[in-house]
Amino acid sequence: MSLTPSPSSAPASRWVVLAVICSAVLVVVIDMTVLHVAAPALTEDLQPSAVALLWIIDVYPLVVAPLLVASGALGDRFGRKRILLSGLVVFGLSSVLGAFAWSPAVLIGARALMGVGGAMILPATMAIVRDVFEDRDERRTAVGIWSATMAGGAAIGPLIGGFLVEHWWWGAVFLINVPVVLIVIPIGLKLLPNSKALVPPPWDTLAVVLAGVGILGIAFGLKQGARHGFVDPLVLGVLIGAIASLTTFVRRQLARPEPLLDVRLFADRAFSVAVGCVLLAMFGLVGLELFFAQYLQLVLGLEPLAASVRLLPLMLASLIGGLLAAPILRRVGTRATIAGGLALTTISLVPLLALGLDDQFLLLGPPFVALGFGLEIALVAANDVIISAVPAERAGNAASIEETAYELGGGLGVAVLGSILAAVYTDALGVVPGVSAGDMHAAGESLGRADEVSHGLPASVAEPLLHAARTAFMDGLHVVLLASIGLIAVSTVLAFVVLRRRESSAVPVAAGDARAH
Repeated sequence: MSLTPSPSSAPASRWVVLAVICSAVLVVVIDMTVLHVAAPALTEDLQPSAVALLWIIDVYPLVVAPLLVASGALGDRFGRKRILLSGLVVFGLSSVLGAFAWSPAVLIGARALMGVGGAMILPATMAIVRDVFEDRDERRTAVGIWSATMAGGAAIGPLIGGFLVEHWWWGAVFLINVPVVLIVIPIGLKLLPNSKALVPPPWDTLAVVLAGVGILGIAFGLKQGARHGFVDPLVLGVLIGAIASLTTFVRRQLARPEPLLDVRLFADRAFSVAVGCVLLAMFGLVGLELFFAQYLQLVLGLEPLAASVRLLPLMLASLIGGLLAAPILRRVGTRATIAGGLALTTISLVPLLALGLDDQFLLLGPPFVALGFGLEIALVAANDVIISAVPAERAGNAASIEETAYELGGGLGVAVLGSILAAVYTDALGVVPGVSAGDMHAAGESLGRADEVSHGLPASVAEPLLHAARTAFMDGLHVVLLASIGLIAVSTVLAFVVLRRRESSAVPVAAGDARAH
């Protein structure tokens, strides 16, 4: 049982709580996307290597993912309100550090601390939604609004970031978090419910360590394997150790009557498929937003704000998808919503394979709309399956699993697909006549570095170098698109074949809800 507002409380109070929760989510989500349009300016100032730039971008989700299990359990034990507000404090302070970072290493460290704060915030918000909204139809609407907030934050993040980069400096993109944090914390202290499990499971330090080491090891191993090969001794050792750690974690949880994380949830076929779809979808697509931001700025030569406007159809379609997901779910059911959304996402990626060095504005718009809408309704439906699989007293468990799949998928997508793009780019660049070996080596690190190198060369040499670098980048982008299409197609088939049609009147959570209340 949970300490929640009574069912007889005024309905408006639940929606006020949701507004506070969505404000906290907004802080985290803006930070996920605001850096994408700032990456070229950041690269010019701090001059990180291609590997360091990837770490700056994806260290955040790679830190979030291993900590979600622990933070979800801490929320169940000590109160989700307390964990959420503490996470906002950590997030705000680390944002200030990131804004004034003086080296790539400092920025990576600040982003890692933001990951700690984000890991505390996200499961708590979703667990409170699960706890406060007892009616499933209301909960679907609330989840849709929560998801639409994430999409909306992703939409305004690049726009705000583009404006700030053009008028101030790249560090300003982190400072936009601070006012929101300062507003949400006092309001949250007054309005958020003291939601927690009445009898939380015993704390298991070893389980937290095993889960963290395993998830981080998988992420690091796949990231390094994509760049150095999976037969590399270090990569093999890390992956084997990570698998062993996760195996021990699962066995330990199965052996305990009150596990820290109830892995038995994966015995539910719908739950497992929903988690898998979230993981694969985020793996295949999160990195694409970063790569398209680089494409628009470094290949087409758009300014940050103009590049953000080009990405706006994708974000706005996601926002609309989040708002419409609940009525679509009620009308066609879970399987059709997830499989249909993923199928639309897969189809939308195919025309993007025709992108080249020329500006093709009309080619980007419609696929971006279909991509954002299809992915969002699929993710909301999968989220509904996941958080409805447990009683409210274990909401932190389900929220931790869902957010782990979301963040781990996104982090691995940026890391692995980014490494693949970088490897293809380096191989395809070759040698440009008139460019020294040292300059070619620097240009081979990334398209941003090639652009920097070209500024110090005569025009007769700089233009061929830039053309070769942009062509090589497009080769890498096409490979990444093909990989993403394959992953989302697999997710589509998985959802369609394995998920049975689920009507809202026949959901396994009903018994769980009865037990919880």
